[in-house]
Amino acid sequence: MIVRRLGIKPYEPTWRAMQDFTNQRDAGTLDELWLVQHPPVYTLGQAGKPEHLLQTSDIPLVKIDRGGQITYHGPGQVVAYLLIDLHRRHLKVREMVNLLEQAIIDCLADYGLNAERKDGAPGVYIDGAKIAALGLRVKNGCTYHGLSINVDMDLTPFTWINPCGYSGLKTIQLKDFGVTEGPDEVAERLLGHLQRHFPDIPPL
Repeated sequence: MIVRRLGIKPYEPTWRAMQDFTNQRDAGTLDELWLVQHPPVYTLGQAGKPEHLLQTSDIPLVKIDRGGQITYHGPGQVVAYLLIDLHRRHLKVREMVNLLEQAIIDCLADYGLNAERKDGAPGVYIDGAKIAALGLRVKNGCTYHGLSINVDMDLTPFTWINPCGYSGLKTIQLKDFGVTEGPDEVAERLLGHLQRHFPDIPPL
């Protein structure tokens, strides 16, 4: 798997690059994992309802092609995009979601945090509050989009939406628990767990 550390990149060009990569890949294309942070942006999934944006602001809203409702990305949040050939790895979408959630849970356990899944609500939670989100798109058996973990960011924009479509859902971050590592360090720790759950597999 090729790992790309993109730094801080605008959301929409990164999304378009994922689409282009997926459209052009073939059986010989290696899987890729992109680590990135985005300037402030709301993203609304395919079936997303605009009314989940509760307050207008200067933060742009981008309608995209992943599953799920509305979420927020901003500096201080780790975003990992997984461009994975599911057929090559003999994975179903639900299995991949479980692996992504487990990688996040394992990463947070490194900080002594007990995180968990919530039935019917993809993502990772601590005491019912959301610390990580995920959403995928599958095209021709290959995934793009991925996950985000809140590390050390301004959480205010989350209060202007129903995060992932849930009214009143509290959003939290690692900083709330005394974690002093920044997004880059957390990204590297997460990367280790993702590589363990998605080991290198040669192309066909």
